[in-house]
Amino acid sequence: MADAPTSPDQGASGHDGPELHVALVGYGKGGEVFHAPLIDAVPGLRLSAVVTGSADRARAARERYPWVTVYATAADLWADAGRYEIAVVSTPNDTHAPLARAALEAGLAVVVDKPFALTAHQARELTDLADKLGHVLTVYQNRRWDADFLTLWQLIEEGSLGRVHRFESRFERWRPEPKGSWRETGGVDAGAGLLYDLGPHLIDQAVNLFGPVATVYAEIDARRAGVNADDDVFLSLGHERGTRSHLWMSALSAQTGPRFRVLGDEAAFTSHGLDGQEARLTAGERPDTADWGVVPREDWGLLGADGRTEPVPSARGAYPEFYAGVRDAVGEGEPLPVDLHEVIHGLEVIEAARRAARTGSVVRLPAS
Repeated sequence: MADAPTSPDQGASGHDGPELHVALVGYGKGGEVFHAPLIDAVPGLRLSAVVTGSADRARAARERYPWVTVYATAADLWADAGRYEIAVVSTPNDTHAPLARAALEAGLAVVVDKPFALTAHQARELTDLADKLGHVLTVYQNRRWDADFLTLWQLIEEGSLGRVHRFESRFERWRPEPKGSWRETGGVDAGAGLLYDLGPHLIDQAVNLFGPVATVYAEIDARRAGVNADDDVFLSLGHERGTRSHLWMSALSAQTGPRFRVLGDEAAFTSHGLDGQEARLTAGERPDTADWGVVPREDWGLLGADGRTEPVPSARGAYPEFYAGVRDAVGEGEPLPVDLHEVIHGLEVIEAARRAARTGSVVRLPAS
């Protein structure tokens, strides 16, 4: 494992400090499903503004959060930035870096949805700017608070698997008919495709568990008719400490593999299916309900060796903990919930993967 892996706590904590006002830039699925409900549920944060140029999305935001101020453009928000402490950027991928820069320059703490930027260079520039201005800057890597990941993190920390030599992780879907969104029809320069969409999650989890990556091999394809961006990706990452991560992301998996299969020299851990928090958020549920993140027994992963496996009680999923961490970092100077150096390293891995796929070779990254 990494020297200091992020160990998210369970359950959003109470808060006695001042209320921080949050402006959400973008109200597509990311803003509406993954950010607004979490911000609204965390004590000490108040969703105070939404930026969207869509009349329908503005109406939806006002219906669910009647008190919010809705701005048509980000420029309108920056002109009114003194009313807010935090900006959350949840917009198309190629706008993340410029909007984050503008928010920092407007004097706000900033949360950026993944991918943090399209290049590691852009990400370093933003990090340097935040340091120079003295503003909090972090990245929404919510999958660190998936129930299965938290369970696996605990098992590795406890030594239940022994020394892990192979980590297999998948985000696979069956979507043979493209939807025609920018994520499918755009190019690499727009941050389209699964490597930018799902890759930041899978790579971040691998780096968080097993530390820096030394070598990258990749197969990156666009297989469906009418799709320009990659929709079928495989990565093989060699970590500096010897673990090998195999990561799959695909829109063409008619039969999906296990979400995790993790092999150690004493035992293995397997789990299937996706964390249920996304589905509950999509259904409009509030993430501060008493049973939030609870995983049914039938969905627990299995620990052991063939012939003697047993279900492992699952940790609770805890997406609100990310925003509790943002609140504490901004309001109380606590450490960031997601440290930027791991996210920048993840972008280095993505860039290496594109080189590896283009050349058909294994790309070696500089030692950390």
